[in-house]
Amino acid sequence: MKLELHKVKVNKLAWGDKTETKDGVLYVNRLEIVDMLSSDERLVKVDLDFAMPGESVRIIPVKDVVEPRCKLEGKGGIFPGMVSDVETVGEGKTLVLEGAAVVTTGKIVRFQEGIIDMSGPGADYCPYSKTCNLVLVLEPVADLEKHDHEAACRLAGLKTASYLAECCKGATADNVETYEFPAFREAMHAYPELPKVAYLYMLQSQGLLHDTWVYGVDAKQTLPTLIGATEVMDGAIVSGNCVSACDKNNTYSHQNNPVIKDMYARHGKDFNFVGVIITNENVTLADKKRSSSYSIKLANMIGLDGLLISEEGFGNPDADLIMNCWKAERSGMKTALLTDEYAGQDGASQSLADSCPEGDACVTAGNANEVITLPPMEKIIGYPDEANVIAGGWDGSLASDGTITVELQAIIGATSELGFTKLGAYTV
Repeated sequence: MKLELHKVKVNKLAWGDKTETKDGVLYVNRLEIVDMLSSDERLVKVDLDFAMPGESVRIIPVKDVVEPRCKLEGKGGIFPGMVSDVETVGEGKTLVLEGAAVVTTGKIVRFQEGIIDMSGPGADYCPYSKTCNLVLVLEPVADLEKHDHEAACRLAGLKTASYLAECCKGATADNVETYEFPAFREAMHAYPELPKVAYLYMLQSQGLLHDTWVYGVDAKQTLPTLIGATEVMDGAIVSGNCVSACDKNNTYSHQNNPVIKDMYARHGKDFNFVGVIITNENVTLADKKRSSSYSIKLANMIGLDGLLISEEGFGNPDADLIMNCWKAERSGMKTALLTDEYAGQDGASQSLADSCPEGDACVTAGNANEVITLPPMEKIIGYPDEANVIAGGWDGSLASDGTITVELQAIIGATSELGFTKLGAYTV
């Protein structure tokens, strides 16, 4: 499988009579998008707004973030099983409006949406403070069930992202990135002197409104399986999650998974990157046992020497992470774990809900309980009082002057367990 990402750089958004990109500006026809999304009977009102890097703007509560992409050549369409047919993707040419993002908002589960600040200290923790954001303000019909509300928001974000890219098909790419994913008969014999390593990609799937979708199928309904790395880039995995904002894998972070990109960069140098296994995160012990054993069985069938394992979420999924770890290690594979911590506001509490002696190579994306004060913003898109109920906030988080005091848990992407975050580390 060979995929070319044709990236058109977007530095600014502006309203226009025609949706197109010129000289780094993405012009958006507001009426066309409103008309397109208003056809969904679950939505009573649709509004659009812009949020640009450096502006005194706060978006709250945020549901998802999506990068505009569409297929230029190759089988299938973007976001298969959602806004296009379920044909396999990951080959051909895909247009990417790099620097642009579609942000969906809405009070769905309330405590499991988040905050994006476009400037100030909050922006330093949020990767989406640097994207040019088209914000969809979506108001549901009265008494709409929460899962229907989530589905309406999810579809609106994906349709808008696809629409923006489709309207810009004629644009000339500023750069082209090429990724290849060979057949196993070739991959397993390449670089015989290097260890064979794969990526075990854990997807949040712990019940209603904790969903991740693969080719339009809820991941909780699947067994672990193999997927091409380029399929992920082509929108095969989308977020349906209403979970804590800091480590929710938004659709944008799936599309731009830095674990996959880094493994490509190190392929043939430090290891032989031979595949991606996706697995779910479950509620019951029996389901955790089934998925972890099945994942490691697949890894052994391939003949791996090592696994990089990333988690999504915290608490209950820690058990899935650790079960994957020790089962892999005890079957002869080395593992490295990518997670974040909930170590208390003072950093002194136990970081994970589970552990094992084999989990001795672990990368942290930060402590989600760290407290931050977000200053008032000149413009609010959404509902600022949600700061008092979202995870990481509390009654009184929102002060009368608009200041918000919350944990990093409330900021979208602040401790992304894919490493899609702005946090770093240094040696002392």
